[in-house]
Order: sequence, then C-alpha cells, then structure tokens
Amino acid sequence: MKKLLLATAAGAMMAGAAGAEEIKLGISLGFTGPLESMAPAMQQGAEMAMTEVSDSGLLMDGSTVAAVTGDSTCIDAAAATATVERLIASEGIKGLIGGMCSGETIASLENVAKANGIVMISPSATSPALTDIEDDGLFFRTAPSDARQGEVMAQIIADRDIDTVAVTYTNNDYGKGLADSFAAAFTANGGTVTVNSAHDDGKADYSAEIAALAAAGGDALVVVGYVDQGGSGIVRGALDSGAFETFVFPDGMVGQALEDNFGSEIEGSFGQNPAAEGEGREAYLAMAETAGFDGSGAFSAEAYDAAALMLLAMAKAKSSDPAVYKDHIMDVANGPGEEILPGQLAKALEIINGGGDVDYVGGTSVELVGPGESAGTFREIQFTDGVLEVVGYR
Repeated sequence: MKKLLLATAAGAMMAGAAGAEEIKLGISLGFTGPLESMAPAMQQGAEMAMTEVSDSGLLMDGSTVAAVTGDSTCIDAAAATATVERLIASEGIKGLIGGMCSGETIASLENVAKANGIVMISPSATSPALTDIEDDGLFFRTAPSDARQGEVMAQIIADRDIDTVAVTYTNNDYGKGLADSFAAAFTANGGTVTVNSAHDDGKADYSAEIAALAAAGGDALVVVGYVDQGGSGIVRGALDSGAFETFVFPDGMVGQALEDNFGSEIEGSFGQNPAAEGEGREAYLAMAETAGFDGSGAFSAEAYDAAALMLLAMAKAKSSDPAVYKDHIMDVANGPGEEILPGQLAKALEIINGGGDVDYVGGTSVELVGPGESAGTFREIQFTDGVLEVVGYR
C-alpha cells in the first residue's frame, strides 16, 4: 500500500509538472518620475509579446502569461525595491521586465532579485556598472551599455565638425556613467570637453548651472538627463538665457516629450538612442500600430524583446523556474538557429518544441554579448522644422 501511495503521488507530481500554468511576469518601470512619458509604450511592448505567446497556446502545454505591473519611479531605489519585493512575494512572478533606470535596477537586482533567484531583463538600464555586476547569472539587458553609447555620441558630434562641447549630466549612475564614457571617447578623438558637471533633478531653477556651463562655453551642450525632469529644465534655461543654441541628446532625452516641449526652438540639435533598422524594426512598428500604440517610442521594442527572450528561454528549458531557464536566454538570443522577428513567436515555439534552435532577432536586432547585454545599434536623430526625425543608424 505504501508503494502504491508513493507511486500515485509521484504520478500526480509529474502530471502537474507537465500541465499548463499561468505564468506571471513582472513589469517594473518608472510610471512616475523623470521618464514617465516613455513607460506606457514600454509596458505595451512587453505585454504585446506576452499576449502573442499566450494566444499561440504553444508554451509548455498551453501555459498562459499574465503581466503584473509596478512603479519603480525610475530614480527612487527604495521605492523600486519595495515594488519588486511585492511582485515577487505577493504576485509570485517568474521573471521581471525591468528596471527602467540604472540606479534602481542595480538596487532591485542586488537587494531583491538575487536573494529570490528571479531573472531580470532590463529594456533600458544602460549604466556600464551593470556590465560586471555580480548577478548570479540572473540579469540581462536588451539595451546596450553606455560605454558603447558614449563612443557613438562622440563620433556623431565629430562627424558634424563640432570640436568643443559642454556636458551636463543628471547626478546618478546613469548620468555620470554616460557622461564619463562620452568625455573619454570625445577627447580621445581630439575634441575638447569644456566642463563636465552634474545637475540635480526636481529643481525649479537651473540658472546657476546654466551660468557655469555658459562660462565654460562650447559649440554645443550635451544634456545627459531625463526628458521629463532636469534635462528639459536645463534646455529651457539655456534657451531662455541664450547660453546655447545647439544641443546633443542621448537616450534619456530622446522622446516625443522633447519635440512637444521645444520643437523649433532646438532646430538643428541632434542625438541618438538605442534602436535598430530593418525588417524586425518594421514588423514591430506595424504590430504596435495595429495594437493601438506608437512602437517608435524609446525602449518600447527593447521591452517586447525582453519579454520574448524570457518566454522563449522558458520554452527551451521546458520550465518557468528562473533557476532553470536563466541558462537558456543566451541560447535563444543568439545563433545558430532560425531567425525570429516580432510576430513570429508562435513559429519560434513550434521550432523549440520540435527540438530545433532559434536565433531571436526581434525588433532591435538582438545579439547578446559578454554577460548578457545587447551589442547595440543606435539611431541618429535631429530636429528639422521642429520635428524629431531619424537620419541614420550607427
């Protein structure tokens, strides 16, 4: 009888393991804070991938995927940590899309995700500090490091025959990391950084910072900041005082809010943010349009790709256990295998379920290098007739 009971229990456990489940994925983004205008399209991108997989019925015996969201605030590490703790303890998530900004991402990883063995894939945290962070193999990102962005920005400026720039950066991990990376690359190319100084977010008046930047001078002002916070405050102060006419905008400033806030006032200004061109990008934009949102927003495609990678890794591992599927994320992200674009997640699952390999390209030409971060492609933008337009890719 004892053997019969043990056999029955074992059979029930196997049946449960093979059956469908509802897999919860957390989305921790700054729905309030300095990048709040970017968060909705990022959320919609991640949820679009989850819906696509759920609707296919091909993930682990018909398992479905549900999104659970939380506000990281983007800049408050304590709030972000509390959000991720809730998503893990109360909601039972099996993976996290996030964080959004680098500092709160580091805090969430070190204080919560590692302790609970939860996989994190950030679509937008870009600090070089995350490259070598001790992560127990749990952290990945679909956005490239700012070590790469700094080099790209330096080259874009040099190609426009600008030799001297002033730099202002938001006073956190993201701002300092990118500002230092850019300054090193720009000076190595023969350029001159007249000043490289921090600004704090949340101030009503940036006249003191503008005065110091103006005194140092430069042919352009590089604004390593947040479009919904101090970065725009700096630009407004510089325009009103006549301190600078040309601005250079990295990823935290490149969004619709920049066009809405300044338009023709920043004519000729330019910058860059992570984005790819090609068939995958076009497929994602078309899907987003059908779904009723603008997929061209910064890091929206990266969020779709983050969710897709996580779910395809689960399929490859035949498990939603982060301790198991974390070792398959690099496998599905890179070749060899059949290339997979947005809208082809059902096809990818069919291949994986049949024992084949996939090479997930996604909406951002995904290629994960080193410790699981994007190799990086950037779109170059400029303001022409008051409109932000894409002029090339790097």
